[in-house]
Amino acid sequence: MGFVFVSGDLALDLAGTLKWRRSDPEELLVTPADLARWTVEAGVLSDEPPVDAAGLRRTRALREVVYRLVRHGMDGLPWPEDDLRELNRAAAGPTPRMALTPSGLSRTGDIAAVAAEVARAAIALLAGLDRLRVRECGHPDCTRVYIDRSRAGNRQWCGMEECGNRVKAANYRSRKARSVSA
Repeated sequence: MGFVFVSGDLALDLAGTLKWRRSDPEELLVTPADLARWTVEAGVLSDEPPVDAAGLRRTRALREVVYRLVRHGMDGLPWPEDDLRELNRAAAGPTPRMALTPSGLSRTGDIAAVAAEVARAAIALLAGLDRLRVRECGHPDCTRVYIDRSRAGNRQWCGMEECGNRVKAANYRSRKARSVSA
């Protein structure tokens, strides 16, 4: 299973690791190894950190805090105090260590550093102007949120491959079926 990074923000990409929340939830962070792999694919760390079941549980909890805060912001609702406390607690953690090596940039740290990086990204998003550009995918079942940085501000899908093409193909099939039956 591959991760998709189409949200335009680290915190939103973590939120997207639980897909189809309203219909048939699909968990992408099933095992600690999945989370370790995500940290590298997301560019947070250069090498997979050790992750145990508790680290996976805490990261999933942070993911849900981020998702709830983003949804509350999108819906114009006040942020839940418990979620703000949890986000700020995670953001106070250690940051990944950066080093310049002969092969380029190296980012190292543990799962707490990953959580801190995600939490700081969420805080920057929610406190900045990009919060006004956060949208939810237009696919009826998709719950992925992303930053709409399109010039016209009319991006409809989290990504064309996963959702946009599916909806467009379904609409095409529906139009063809109607034209055949007419």
